[in-house]
Amino acid sequence: MIPATSSPSQSLDEYSTLELAQAIAARLSITPNDWHRLKANRKAQAGQQIGSALVFLLKDQPEAALTHLNQAAGWLDRSITAPPCPTHGKH
Repeated sequence: MIPATSSPSQSLDEYSTLELAQAIAARLSITPNDWHRLKANRKAQAGQQIGSALVFLLKDQPEAALTHLNQAAGWLDRSITAPPCPTHGKH
């Protein structure tokens, strides 16, 4: 918990913009354990892609950022659907 004498912005100032973006991306990432539950959740999928896009943008990798932004847009406009589980269907 942030002490009462400091504001949230003061504690956030301790971190670089990239570190904050990486923390957001980590929070928005879909773990393998959650993949089945969230595979069709468009908000979760788009959020994961946008978090990644922000990290790539801040790392001066605009092409990778754009790829992730396009993926996020696809989830939101319903032009993308979840792929089948990689562990199913294999014999």
